[in-house]
Amino acid sequence: MVSSSHEAMHRIFQHDPGLFSRVTHFLGIDLPRPIGATALPTDLTEASPVERRVDTLLRFETAERGPFLLAVEAQGKKDPDKPASWAYYVSYLWTKYRLPTALLVVCQDHATAKWAQRTVTSGPPELPTLTLRPVVAGPHNMPVITDPDEARADLVLASLAAITHAAEPVVNAILKALSTALSDAPEDIAAPIVEFTAHGLGNRPARHLWRNLVAVDLSFYKSYISEEIRDEGREQGREQGRAQQGAQDVLLVLEQRGLDIPDGVRTRITECGDPEVLRHWLARAVTASSAEAVFESE
Repeated sequence: MVSSSHEAMHRIFQHDPGLFSRVTHFLGIDLPRPIGATALPTDLTEASPVERRVDTLLRFETAERGPFLLAVEAQGKKDPDKPASWAYYVSYLWTKYRLPTALLVVCQDHATAKWAQRTVTSGPPELPTLTLRPVVAGPHNMPVITDPDEARADLVLASLAAITHAAEPVVNAILKALSTALSDAPEDIAAPIVEFTAHGLGNRPARHLWRNLVAVDLSFYKSYISEEIRDEGREQGREQGRAQQGAQDVLLVLEQRGLDIPDGVRTRITECGDPEVLRHWLARAVTASSAEAVFESE
């Protein structure tokens, strides 16, 4: 099943094809700046029943060298079968369109990025007939954008920076800078960035920070993902409220029964965030011989 972060890592290039020419600066590649870009069909299936589909496919036009193709692949983990698939994509596209074809692999962790950028050949060492050298964008070479002005200058690049650093501690600072930069951007520009970033973070801890930032700093946006983020934030607030009330109920029963409540027991009860667990403790508090006995069944 394709994850939301996988989709965001390559679809962001469909949203802004010009992002690739800005990314190449950080990849150490000197390419002619495109003067035009077109998204192409991603289905590479042949007449045979084998289906092959590249994540994103773009055609760039340059004044100096003419057109070239860029296949963008989002890779979340090491996969020994992928290099052969990537080689197929590149050779097939080269054959079909008769255009120079490049491959960009976008990763979110250092180990996968290091693996993906290896040079792979289809033949023995003495006969490297077909050689694959993917260009990789990941946390090792994408910019760390923590200045709101820098983020404001290129919102899409700042979003990609957050996505590729999603597992890094620095992602929190990137998200705060991006949120600040988006606060004065037109909604039609900001809304896709909000969504790409939310999807790109996946289920990582930084996802919660982004949702909080959107709910507070970008509360005036009305996109689907923004409303979804706010709904989740409201539900989390209700869950916390239920937990707080549950903790108060447990303590009240223990106090009314005249039982001594040690600090450790009080802290454990008040810090519990699970309403179901608190309901269980409440039931035991009615008959428990001591405050500590509330936890005896665990």
